[in-house]
Amino acid sequence: MTRKINNSYELGQSNAPTDGGDMLKTRGDGTLVWEGVADTTYVPLNYWYGGRGVFAGGYASNVIDYVTIDTTGNATDFGDLSASRGYASGCSNGSRGLIAGGDADPPLYDIIEYITFSTPSNSTDFGDLSSARADMGGCSDGTTGLWGGGRESGGNVNTIEYVTIATTGNTSDFGNLSVTRRLLPAVSDGTKGVWAGGHTGSSSDVIDYITIATTGDASDFGNLSVARHHFTACSSTTRGVFAGGYTSNVIDYITIATTSNATDFGDLTQARDQFAGCSNAIRGVFAGGYTPANPSVDTIDYITIATTSNATDFGNLTSERQAVNAGLAGD
Repeated sequence: MTRKINNSYELGQSNAPTDGGDMLKTRGDGTLVWEGVADTTYVPLNYWYGGRGVFAGGYASNVIDYVTIDTTGNATDFGDLSASRGYASGCSNGSRGLIAGGDADPPLYDIIEYITFSTPSNSTDFGDLSSARADMGGCSDGTTGLWGGGRESGGNVNTIEYVTIATTGNTSDFGNLSVTRRLLPAVSDGTKGVWAGGHTGSSSDVIDYITIATTGDASDFGNLSVARHHFTACSSTTRGVFAGGYTSNVIDYITIATTSNATDFGDLTQARDQFAGCSNAIRGVFAGGYTPANPSVDTIDYITIATTSNATDFGNLTSERQAVNAGLAGD
């Protein structure tokens, strides 16, 4: 099949044919698609972000909320999880979002559920993790969803496992993190999956990564600017951003394609932990959490991922809640 970019077969060729083949175009909502030139058929590209941000679960909560990421405002009810649980972890292929694991104090859950971003509704069964687990970091490349680290009944683990998001089923083994730990987030640029920080008995500053297309163990990436756990993250197609943590308002970032230490980005509107992050690849949004002054908050704030700065108020969740660690985005 012939495919053109910017209506040309080669950069600089301005008089390319206007029929036949597919053309890479930007739709009105900002997403990239292959458009069939002759029949204007849209074929979506795989991605792990989108315009609708979703925040699922929390301590003693089965609530799923959503926001429109490029427009500030309060969250709207999306539906419910099958059971109330916090410390779950999410990932996305841009149209389907997965929420895995979690803790209802007790029990721990091995369940994976999914939502379709375009249709607010309750979650549906997808499959199971290899074991009941909470406090994982989740990410994807738009095809493969991965979860790494976390806490089982016997303690922390370094497990990484994966699913194909478009196909329901149980997870398969991918490899192991370089350090056994829990309460950590993950980011992706579509090639690498990166896990940062976490709790090993104390706060960790370790950042490690895998190449999503190739199963195997994680390798050293660098270190956070501040060791911490109980924090969240979001990413663009190039930059990963890590926000907050236990008693922390720190935001730092990495360029995902290049191994290195994290660099200061700015600060959250308030120091907090046990909250969720997601993005539309331009704006990152952080929701909910715990503060020393208030065990549960409904705060939502945001950043522009390409521009270092402090976070800005976005709006509020439909209810105050902590341990709302499953953040994901799609359309």
